[in-house]
Amino acid sequence: MSEIKVNSVVNSTGDNDSGLDLSTNDQVIIKTANTTAITVDSSQGVTVAGAFTSRGIDDNADATAITIDSSENVGIGRTPDTDQYADLTVLALGNGSTIYAAKTGSPYLDIIDNAFLNSAGNFEYQTSNVSSRMELGSGNITFHNAPSGTAGNTATFTERMRIDTNGKVQISSDGVADGFLHIKQNYQTDIGMSLNDTSGSGGTAMRFKVNGSTKGEISFNTTSTTYSTSSDHRLKENVTTDWDATTRLKQLNPVRFNFIADADTTVDGFLAHEVQSVVPEAITGTHNEVDDDGNPVYQSIDQSKLVPLLVKTIQELEARIVALENAEWVH
Repeated sequence: MSEIKVNSVVNSTGDNDSGLDLSTNDQVIIKTANTTAITVDSSQGVTVAGAFTSRGIDDNADATAITIDSSENVGIGRTPDTDQYADLTVLALGNGSTIYAAKTGSPYLDIIDNAFLNSAGNFEYQTSNVSSRMELGSGNITFHNAPSGTAGNTATFTERMRIDTNGKVQISSDGVADGFLHIKQNYQTDIGMSLNDTSGSGGTAMRFKVNGSTKGEISFNTTSTTYSTSSDHRLKENVTTDWDATTRLKQLNPVRFNFIADADTTVDGFLAHEVQSVVPEAITGTHNEVDDDGNPVYQSIDQSKLVPLLVKTIQELEARIVALENAEWVH
């Protein structure tokens, strides 16, 4: 094999073509210190043995634009950190943002601001600031953040929101709810969800459906909020007004009590299991129910379900009062 060796830069002036012209399927090999650095093969493929550094797409760039290291990690605007997690392909961007993709196994994508995953499997702050993260994998999309930390220290992310494979949405909760939206907050002022109508006319804030049919909703206007349940006559049958409300009402046992958690406050109300035998639709749950671990599953009451019984009783009392008044008039 013949070699061309030069001890100085070879220049060509004027409008002339310069270079190497090989008529056979040979390779062009560039060595430094007797080690191959760049190889150009017969199919015009270029192999760079070490890290590849580019100063830009055009000749106007004055700094390194793209860096590809020996682990096939890419940096745009910066060099990828050398302490990267080995099983992920890294795209390092700007001043601290990183995108990860799985090299093997199931597809996985992780987008992180101001942090990277080091070789020990720990997230590490890129700069001294807060950090945020979006993770895509196994059909889930999760959103995380980490409080302000110091560059080089471990960043601990907390999941704040998740959209799972079934389209369910979880916000600040420990697990995806049975419904489509689950919000959990520890603030005393609200539950972490607010609807602000800027039109000034109000509307429906929340609608509850079963098999596409509305069963209730929460609506509001400029002065009030309405909690409503389905009551259209077209949904009902066997409608009757001939029933004894007074007898049933007298079976209810109004009591005064305090909740164990609020010993200083006495309130009026009912015991759920006692109401259940009279107006079962007002009660949710089973008397003395416990879960698989023996923890109590408490009953609850919707006292608005007692209103029809109260109204019917008042009507019956009014009828009896009128009857008594008419009887006294006759006498």
